[in-house]
Amino acid sequence: MNRQANSTTAKGSRAEKMAVEYLEAQNFQILEQNFYAKKMGEIDIIAQKDTLLHFIEVKSATANFDPIYNLTPRKLKKIINASYYYMKLKNIDRAFCIDAIIIRGDDIEFIENITI
Repeated sequence: MNRQANSTTAKGSRAEKMAVEYLEAQNFQILEQNFYAKKMGEIDIIAQKDTLLHFIEVKSATANFDPIYNLTPRKLKKIINASYYYMKLKNIDRAFCIDAIIIRGDDIEFIENITI
């Protein structure tokens, strides 16, 4: 693996760790991380709060680029499809939403239900 990819992976891992810590502080129960659905992509964090299931995409980037722009319609469609696949696989039938955590440096923005 080249140095750039390694650095990107490390930044992504740091961002996901920050997101998990933030969610736990908000009383979310983390169910899974990095759930991979073949051909659909990956869900960064699957969490639960009360009875609602949350499928959470984590985005971070350098200071010169706002990571929210990485949440494209194509990416959202993949997350939605992967969420349905997860629920079918785990035989879950309950309310859920798709959320995003945007990390800019040390600041965390939590956006609930981004598909509305």
